[in-house]
Formats: sequence, C-alpha cells, structure tokens
Amino acid sequence: MLQMAWYSKALGLVGQPVGVSLTNGQGVTGVLCSLTGGSVVLQEYLYQSQFATKQYPFNTIRDINGFPGCAVPGPLF
Repeated sequence: MLQMAWYSKALGLVGQPVGVSLTNGQGVTGVLCSLTGGSVVLQEYLYQSQFATKQYPFNTIRDINGFPGCAVPGPLF
C-alpha cells in the first residue's frame, strides 16, 4: 500500500476530531475512527442526535488535520 503524506500524521489522530480535505475540493469533519482497508473511517454528525459512519478511500484524501485548541477560553454568553 502506498502511504500518502498525511497517513502517518493521521495515525496519531485516531479517536480525535479532524478536518479532512478531499481531492475534489470539498472538506468533511468528524471523529477519526480508523485508517484501515484502504479507507479513512469518520463518524460525522448529521442532525439532532444522528451520526453516520462514513468511509473515504485513501485516493480521495488530500490531507487530514486535527482540530486546533479554542482561541477563547470558556463559554461566550
């Protein structure tokens, strides 16, 4: 299997919220569940209490990045 530039970085992000850049120019976000069988598996939020587990083939991934920390501490009311 050919390892993409993002692959080793993504291995350290399993179980964390990530942003995924796709080769078609779109982006998706979710919790990175696994990198297995030639696919990235994400759990994405849909609506209300609904979530979906989606798979993205490795060849459709441009990059994967962990979410940064929040710039503003605490809630803003």
